[in-house]
Amino acid sequence: MTVAETVDTRAAARLPWTALLALAAAGFLAIFTETIPAGLLPQLAEGLGVSTSAAGQLVTLYAAGSVLAAIPLVAAVRRISRKKVLLAAVGGLFVFNTVTALAPWYPLILVARFIAGAAAALIWGVLAGYARRLVVPALQGRALAVTGIGQPIALAAGVPLGALAGSLVDWRWVFAAISAAAVLLAVWIAVSVPDVPGLAAGARTPLRRVVMLPGICAVLGAALLWVLAHNVLYTYIAPLLAPTGLRVDIGLAIFGLASFIGITLTGVVIDRALRATVLAALGLMGAASAALAWPASGAVIVAVVIAVWGLGFGGAPALLQTALADRAGEHTDAAQSVFVTVFNAAVAGGGLIGGAILLTGATAPALAWTAFGLVIAALVVTASRRTLPPGRRSD
Repeated sequence: MTVAETVDTRAAARLPWTALLALAAAGFLAIFTETIPAGLLPQLAEGLGVSTSAAGQLVTLYAAGSVLAAIPLVAAVRRISRKKVLLAAVGGLFVFNTVTALAPWYPLILVARFIAGAAAALIWGVLAGYARRLVVPALQGRALAVTGIGQPIALAAGVPLGALAGSLVDWRWVFAAISAAAVLLAVWIAVSVPDVPGLAAGARTPLRRVVMLPGICAVLGAALLWVLAHNVLYTYIAPLLAPTGLRVDIGLAIFGLASFIGITLTGVVIDRALRATVLAALGLMGAASAALAWPASGAVIVAVVIAVWGLGFGGAPALLQTALADRAGEHTDAAQSVFVTVFNAAVAGGGLIGGAILLTGATAPALAWTAFGLVIAALVVTASRRTLPPGRRSD
C-alpha cells in the first residue's frame, strides 16, 4: 500500500465532522421552524387578529406539508445531486419564512407554512442517505447519529426560545432571523459538504417494491408505534405532570437534555450493536411509560423518569433511519421519504389518540398505559432477528 493510499484509508475511517454538522444544522432548522410558533401563539394571535387556536394551525399546516409532500418530492428529485436538492430545500425555508415574516394576511401565512413544511420534508427525505454516503459503511450509523443531533436540540429549544424571543421583539423578527439563519446554513453547506450524485437514469424502483423489501415494513411499523407512544406522552405532558408537582417547563428541559445525551450515546454504540441499542432504548421508554402511570411518586422521581424517557427516545430517529437504510440499500432515499410520512403521521396520531383518551374522561395515567402498550408492540416487532440482525452493522 502506498503512502497516498494509507492516507486515503485513514481519512475514510474518520467522520467528516464539518459536513455532518452542516447536515445536522439543516435538520435543526427544519424542526425549529416547525416548533417555534408554539412559543409565539399569543403574539401570533394578537398580531394576525385571530384566535390562539387559529394561530396554532401554523404548526398544523407545516406538519401537513411534510406528510403530503415527502414521497412525491423525494421521488421527483431522485436524479438530482444531493447537494443541489439540500440547498434547494434550505432555500425553500428561507423563502417561506421570509413570506411568513412579511405577509400581512393570515391565509397567505398558512400557505407559506404548508410549503415550508414541504421543504422540510425534502430535507428529511435526503438527509439520511446523504450522511451515509459521506462515510464508509462501518461508520454509517454514527454519521446518522451526528446528523440527528439537531432534532432533540430543536425540540428542546424551539418552544422556550420562541417564547423568550416573543417577549423581546415582534414575532415577525423571529421568522426574519430564521430566514437569515437559512442563508448562513446554505453558505455552510455549499462550502463544506461534498456532493454526491442522485440515482442514475433508469435506476428507479417502484415505491411499493421498495416498501416490500425484507425488513422495511417491520422497521416502518416499529417507527409508527414508537413515535405514536412518544407523542401520546409528549403532546399531553401538561396533564401528565399536573398531579406530580413538576413544572412543565422543567420537565421539557429535562427531556431535551436527556434526549441529547441519548443520541450522543447512541452514536457511540449504534454501529457495533444496532439491534441491542434499539431494544435497550425501547426498554427504557417502556419503563418510563409505566412509571408515569403513577403520578403520586412525586416531582423528583418523575423528573428521573422523564430523563429515562429522553434517554430512550433521543436516539430513536437515528436508530430507525439506520435500520431502514440498511434494509433499503440503494433505495434509501425512497424508503426515507416513506419514513418521513410515517413519522409525521405518528406525531399527529399521538395527539389524536391522547386527545380521544382524555375526552372519554380518563385520567392522565391512561395516557401512560397507552404509551406503554405501544412500546411493547414496538418491542415485539423489532425483536425478530430478521428485522434487526445481531452484531456489528458492517457484518
